[in-house]
This record gives sequence, structure tokens and C-alpha cells, in this order.
Amino acid sequence: MERSTGYVMLLHLPNSHGADDVQEAMVETMSELPQTLRRTLTWDQGQEMANHAAIAKAAQLEIYFCDPHSPWQRATNENTNGLLRQYFPKSTDLSGYHRDYLEFVAAQLNNRPRKRLGWRTPAEALDQLLSDQDNPPGRLATCPSRILTLMASTNRTG
Repeated sequence: MERSTGYVMLLHLPNSHGADDVQEAMVETMSELPQTLRRTLTWDQGQEMANHAAIAKAAQLEIYFCDPHSPWQRATNENTNGLLRQYFPKSTDLSGYHRDYLEFVAAQLNNRPRKRLGWRTPAEALDQLLSDQDNPPGRLATCPSRILTLMASTNRTG
């Protein structure tokens, strides 16, 4: 999840939610992002992040962990989890969903106007953010929904 725009990307982990699979998916996805969007990642205390040092090094970012039982330290992520519950009930195993459906859900969320963005969509806000950094506007119109933010399908709270 890109914090300032709320842009969501769901990682498809069809085989397992283990640390090695999470590392592979996150490094692959993070390497596609512009460096300006790869500064930090905030995560909860899950076993799937056991390889956090390798992820941080490969993706050239810093990883921070929230204190246990402190969801307010990741408020934007918790809000996004609530939006995702409209598509996936809590504790749903996302490995049973096809990558295309995860991309569909991400596209739905990324094209939903948000009050906190002045009723712009996360896709529009991200497009503007990237345009402000010497990129031409309209970049997201031609990119797949996998482009930006991290919301790994292994991320479970509660």
C-alpha cells in the first residue's frame, strides 16, 4: 500500500505464505517500483517476514515493525484491510484466488474515489504523485494494476 495515495497492490502467493515465498514476491514486485516509492515498509509481527533483512537489502528499503497488538501504528493499512473485507472475509486463504481476480480487486479499490484524497481515486493520486516527479501524467492509464504499493496477501491482523 502506498501510504500517501492509498494505492493498493495485492501479491499473489499461490503456494504458501512462508517467508521464502513472501520474500520472492515482494522483491520481484518492489524492484518494479520507482525508487521514490521504495523508501520504507511497515509490517506487523508475522512469521512471513522472517526474511525481512534480505527483502530490505534486495529492494533497497527500510522495514519497520509495529509493536504487537498496535493496529493504530498502521492505520492506513488497517483501513485498507477493511476495504478488502468487502471482497474477502477475514481469515480467507487468498492462495485459492487467481492472480487475475486479485488484480481485479486491486483495480476496483484503486479506482474508488476517496474522501481523504478530495474525492480523487488512488490511481489518480498516484499518477499525480509520479507526475510531480518529472514523469508525464497519464502513466497509470497504460500500466497494469500491479504497478504500485504493497499489500501482501499474507498480511493478517487480529
